Amino acid sequence: MDTDQFLVKSDLNFIPKATYTWQTPSNIALVKYWGKSNPQIPKNTSISFTLNNCNTITTIDFEKKEKSTYVDFDLFFEGKQKEEFKPKIAEFFKRVQEYCPYVFEYKMTIHSENSFPHSSGIASSASGLSAIAMCLMSLESEINPDLSEKDINKKASFLARLGSGSASRSVEGPLVVWGNHPEINGSSDLFGVQFPYKVHPIFNDYQDAILLVDKGEKQVSSTVGHNLMHHHPYAENRFQQANDNLTKISKILQEGNIKEFVKLVESEALTLHAMMLTSNPYFILMKPNTLEIINRIWQYRNQNGSNICFTLDAGANVHVLYPKNEKEAVNQFIESELSKYCQKNQYICDTVGLGAIRL
Repeated sequence: MDTDQFLVKSDLNFIPKATYTWQTPSNIALVKYWGKSNPQIPKNTSISFTLNNCNTITTIDFEKKEKSTYVDFDLFFEGKQKEEFKPKIAEFFKRVQEYCPYVFEYKMTIHSENSFPHSSGIASSASGLSAIAMCLMSLESEINPDLSEKDINKKASFLARLGSGSASRSVEGPLVVWGNHPEINGSSDLFGVQFPYKVHPIFNDYQDAILLVDKGEKQVSSTVGHNLMHHHPYAENRFQQANDNLTKISKILQEGNIKEFVKLVESEALTLHAMMLTSNPYFILMKPNTLEIINRIWQYRNQNGSNICFTLDAGANVHVLYPKNEKEAVNQFIESELSKYCQKNQYICDTVGLGAIRL
């Protein structure tokens, strides 16, 4: 794998100080990635919808200092200094320092906030780490003006991946593939790429309502869950299944076969959680209300001839996916029937988005 392409090869014209702010989205995987090898290399290819309303806004203030052998940063999350978040970000900087040597030249002050609850299964690490990566690339593009926009996005996805695999899919949109796959032109284990084929119009403005079943910390982190795949008895079959499903969903997205989309996406969600149920040690991230919502969705779909479906990330919350032409009816169904299974009746109405935005 050619990681040398991401090394800084030009002389850098350091500036005394700079501030950059990026809004980067979360994403919801349709074909799931679960299992990886170092450094953050996926065991199977995944594809996700980029979201629009669920995002992280991050500002980094860079101030030139004497070059040191450590990365110097302060971290504030939603206005409060968060020492407990620093180890993960410090590990991220350790992984990217080879590709971003300028991090030793600046004191960084990071201010970050989410539009959704942290650590509740809405891929906050994806939006958070992609935002930091975009801020780093804004600095790099200023001190190394030879970079094109394509270079910036590609390297940002590469850097974000080193912090959180799914973060590689949060730089661009509306559909992003991460992982090398023979039928996806340009795909790579090192960074995410936009789905390279023309998508049927039914999927261009797809809706995603995130039902907040449980806004608390997950009992088992995604990092732990990924590691449990190393000796999982069904791991190899799962990786093959996911890659096969990537082939299938590529055709579905191009042809607009929404019935097959529903079946594949729901199967992927349940398979993800089946891997958790059959890990050693085993664990369950779904809650009773997760199952209640799934059964209500199935009942509604059968009774109304709807194309509504669900997917799940590594958590209890339910992503309700549906085409825009059903928006009014489905939103009414969510408000009247499904919201009672949410914590404090809370849910977020989202839609497919286009990726990172500089503010």
